[in-house]
Amino acid sequence: MQKILKQPIDLKSVLVLTLTPIAAVIFIPYYAISYGFSAADWFWFSFFMIATGVSITAGYHRLWAHRAYKAKAPLKIFFMLFGAAALQNSIIKWSSDHRKHHRFVDDKEMDPYAATKGFWYSHFTWMLRHLPKKVAQVENVSDLENDKIVAFQHKYYVLLAIFMCVILPILIGASYGSIGGCLLLAGLLRLVLNHHFTFFINSLAHIWGKQKFSDENTARDNPILSLVTYGEGYHNYHHKYAGDYRNGVKWYDFDPSKWLIYGASKIGWAYDLKTIPKPAIEAARASMQLKEAQSRIKDKRYIKLVVDFEKRLEDQYKVLFDSIKEWAKAKQAWLQAKKDKLSATQILQLKEHYKSLKQKFKTERKLWRTLSNSSVKVAKLKVA
Repeated sequence: MQKILKQPIDLKSVLVLTLTPIAAVIFIPYYAISYGFSAADWFWFSFFMIATGVSITAGYHRLWAHRAYKAKAPLKIFFMLFGAAALQNSIIKWSSDHRKHHRFVDDKEMDPYAATKGFWYSHFTWMLRHLPKKVAQVENVSDLENDKIVAFQHKYYVLLAIFMCVILPILIGASYGSIGGCLLLAGLLRLVLNHHFTFFINSLAHIWGKQKFSDENTARDNPILSLVTYGEGYHNYHHKYAGDYRNGVKWYDFDPSKWLIYGASKIGWAYDLKTIPKPAIEAARASMQLKEAQSRIKDKRYIKLVVDFEKRLEDQYKVLFDSIKEWAKAKQAWLQAKKDKLSATQILQLKEHYKSLKQKFKTERKLWRTLSNSSVKVAKLKVA
């Protein structure tokens, strides 16, 4: 039996990922007991926590890795600097790995942090050894290499990381007489928490939650995770529609990264925000609801009532899907008419047609949801 050779240890990653939590556990309680942390220390901890967090989610992830929107220099510089403070590698390396993750998601050979290799592997142990050359190779990022701000960060990443993670907290702390407090909270504790909150997206978000839009991979939607990942917990939607600047697609979904990007667009710092058309989203959701409903009754086919119910389920799904296509077509015609500057009467007629089809879709969706939800009761039927 041939022995599987393990990749060499990545000493740099091992030291950072093991020593920083150990140092936090030792020095932060000691400092709290001996000296105490001031309100200013906690303020800068909160600021650095949020700034580095959104620099990864809204910056590294949605702006650069997925090109879900475009940004002006001030926002890009902010994300570039505080992204370096997160100590998660340069924008170019991070984006290369992440684009590979989406291309080969769950592939144990090519996905850098495949969830199919276990929770701890996808959470952080994948970083403790050097990845195979075919996986570690920086590729498919020529668009980023041509960005001057991104290229600058990649070239001076180590210096920027040291300055943002260590020197800047020291300078800020010195300004109000608490170097140790600011360094320990805004530097050390923030780093450890930010690391593992981000790592949850690669691990927990692939094993805990619901698959509302796709079951093609392990990604899940989990609103609870969004609370500590700045909106990245809606991971099933993200893997279905990675080019959308939103992860939480509903207005009430907790997605601070989405709100930040949208807010930045209102002051001209972000633009060309990409979104997936609502009909496409509804179609994906309906497809998953059909699969879920069918799975509930798959073992009951010998009962005539269940067979008839499944036929009704499939027929109603077709009606819903047809209404989505009609709605999408009408909306496209209305928007095209506005673009072509047709007469006000024609545009109004197309708009009214679009609105009536949208209302038809909502009616069919209500019927569909009632029918698909009733599959739970059908699945519980017992043979008399």
